[in-house]
Amino acid sequence: MPDPPGAPIDALLLDMDGVLHHGERPLPGAARFLRRIAAVPHLFVTNNPIRTPAQVSARLAAMGLPRPAPAQVLTSALATADWLAREHPGCRWFAIGAGGLHEALRRVGAEDQANADVVVVGEGPGIDFERLTIGINLVLDRGARLVVTNPDVSVDDWHAGRHRVLPGGGALVAPLALACGVTPVVIGKPQPRLFRVALARLGVAAGRCVMVGDRPDTDIAGALGAGLRAALVRSGRFAPGAAWPDALPRPQWDVPDLDSLWQGLRPLLPAASNGPL
Repeated sequence: MPDPPGAPIDALLLDMDGVLHHGERPLPGAARFLRRIAAVPHLFVTNNPIRTPAQVSARLAAMGLPRPAPAQVLTSALATADWLAREHPGCRWFAIGAGGLHEALRRVGAEDQANADVVVVGEGPGIDFERLTIGINLVLDRGARLVVTNPDVSVDDWHAGRHRVLPGGGALVAPLALACGVTPVVIGKPQPRLFRVALARLGVAAGRCVMVGDRPDTDIAGALGAGLRAALVRSGRFAPGAAWPDALPRPQWDVPDLDSLWQGLRPLLPAASNGPL
């Protein structure tokens, strides 16, 4: 069970889209919140496997937000690579997804679309009829294991001030899962694997870490299930006034914005972080 709300906080995990920004537009109070927690160990964690950590860092800086080191960014692609390194060391893989996924996987194995041991599905450009066919036959003929970086059926996208919904990893892996009659291994939130990698990086116990997110079904349910505490910021898809889903556990903090969250977290953070900002 997570520690009680009033227990000290040693570290934070921060979702990004919907918490710190919408697309390329930073949300009010985001830069201020990041300055306030600068002395607190924290990671930026995302189910989005499309960008590399360096690209994520540069993107945040381009919005005028404090620029994190790439080592502070944990994507579902990196968590997938970590899982493969432990479960299938030296594997041969075939991946469907954008560049961030391929870069992460190259650290732990070799791409081999003829003899892959693992088929990994991510998000973004790269899925087409031919690659679906290759992946399906690797699973059916060679017994390759099917893995998806994250289970999101859909994800939000903001571009030039316009909101649209894009297919997520859960939607993109569905054709392979259906054609092969298999259930994929899921890495990202709400599964515990990404949280475990984040906690190991920070070197903190789950109960002393708080996940800050905007989605009850992934950020909040996943964090609580992994033993972390959780804070919902209603600046993303789950808007102020929306009724809490009955089937999901409630977070320790449920706030409209990051300034409100800071007021709730500040008394529990290390003294070094309690400056006048």
